[in-house]
Amino acid sequence: MLTGKRLLVTGLLTESSIGYAVAAAAQRAGASVLVSGFGRMRLVERVAARLPYPAPVLELDVTAQSQLDDLAERVRAHVDGLDGVVHSVAYAPAACFQGFQHAPWPDVAAALQVSAYSLPALVRSVRGLLGRGSSVVGLDFDARVTWQHYDWMGVAKAALESASRYLARDLGPSGIRVNLVASGPLRSLAARSIPDFDSLGAAWDARAPLGWDDNDPQAVATTVCALLSDWLPATTGSVVWADGGVHSTGQ
Repeated sequence: MLTGKRLLVTGLLTESSIGYAVAAAAQRAGASVLVSGFGRMRLVERVAARLPYPAPVLELDVTAQSQLDDLAERVRAHVDGLDGVVHSVAYAPAACFQGFQHAPWPDVAAALQVSAYSLPALVRSVRGLLGRGSSVVGLDFDARVTWQHYDWMGVAKAALESASRYLARDLGPSGIRVNLVASGPLRSLAARSIPDFDSLGAAWDARAPLGWDDNDPQAVATTVCALLSDWLPATTGSVVWADGGVHSTGQ
């Protein structure tokens, strides 16, 4: 499905990262993959070495303009262009999950910058590497409704959805697609920040027509790969659901 595609997959940290599952699935589908991570780079490098094919690792702090400014140059050290970019980056300080009306603005601003603004910032930094037929895919969570304890991260995901639509509008004339995959809850490192995550996962499985395993990111990863492929050439500005069907059910 992805033979010959050159992809940048962001947000790698551990083998439980959605980014890791996407990178592995993309490699198995034939893609050449670069990955990026932030912070614990020695860990990221060890994890990247466990992919089906060891992948080059780039450090990327999406809040550091200097790293965004030279990202394209660092990518070019490995490939001469990109056919796809996966945005798998999200973060909010603990206060953003501990009472919607009490989170201070600096914490909210950090959540919005990392989880939403980083999508257009990332795409802008590698825009010169993306040609006609390229695909940008971001990871989402249902932002149409409220979720217990999700609070400002829910607002950030709503901003991410809006940002993806504006990007799709702006990049469409160049033949570049921009879409999001809305996953059900997955037991990644980031999920540990959400209070009472276990209850959310159990309730999701009970409601999902297809069932849901919060320890298995493969369905989400393969959905991302489908959007990175050439098989959805007229799909852009969309949210594709990979949540077991919960978005379609009533409360």
